[in-house]
Amino acid sequence: MKFVHRFAYYLLGLIMGSFVVAAIFSGKDTRCNYFPNARVLNDLRTKPFYYSEQASQVLAEKWIDTTDIKNCLKYGDVDFDKSNIAVGNGKLYVIEGKTVKNQEVILNVINYSEKAVLDKIIKR
Repeated sequence: MKFVHRFAYYLLGLIMGSFVVAAIFSGKDTRCNYFPNARVLNDLRTKPFYYSEQASQVLAEKWIDTTDIKNCLKYGDVDFDKSNIAVGNGKLYVIEGKTVKNQEVILNVINYSEKAVLDKIIKR
């Protein structure tokens, strides 16, 4: 068989395989969280999220709101040197992020097995 025919068969199989893979994964909500930062933030976002009394008082000050918290949980950086500390039944994670007004904040979030609780909001 000539090279041109083999190459044509290869391309035909590649195209058909690409369509099959695209059809399988197009309807699913798949994520590629390979790095620890992405895995922790995704885990915190997918659980029911609660606010402690101290965090609620800071939110009442109006310099930060829940949209900023959600953005920090999506685009923030987890400080693993200060994180992964056992607190009761959960683990403490320190997340550094920014508000919409470009104010740097630090969020202390306690990750339990069934929920996540925002413990503190610290303005930098």
